[in-house]
Amino acid sequence: MDESVPALIRIHPRDNVLVLTRTARAGETVRFEGRAITLEAELPLGHKLAAEPIAQGEKVLKYGLPIGTATEDIPFGGHVHVHNLKSDYLPTFTHEAGHRFAEES
Repeated sequence: MDESVPALIRIHPRDNVLVLTRTARAGETVRFEGRAITLEAELPLGHKLAAEPIAQGEKVLKYGLPIGTATEDIPFGGHVHVHNLKSDYLPTFTHEAGHRFAEES
């Protein structure tokens, strides 16, 4: 690992998520602005971690814009993905009871 390349970046100053710049291993500790986050699972490049606690119902901001709503409280450093984020733009049929991924014709 090249220690000069940060593992996490904040794309926009208003973002409440950080983005992994590489795959990170389970149990690995990554840092952002001096704060340590130990990952519970392996996460691929591009996955999001909470830059601050995000309350259930709060907008998740990436690129300075809302990308969805937290479906549960997400602690600092928590993985932000389809298990705790509902898109404001696309239906999450695979995670909503009673919905199919694609409509039958």
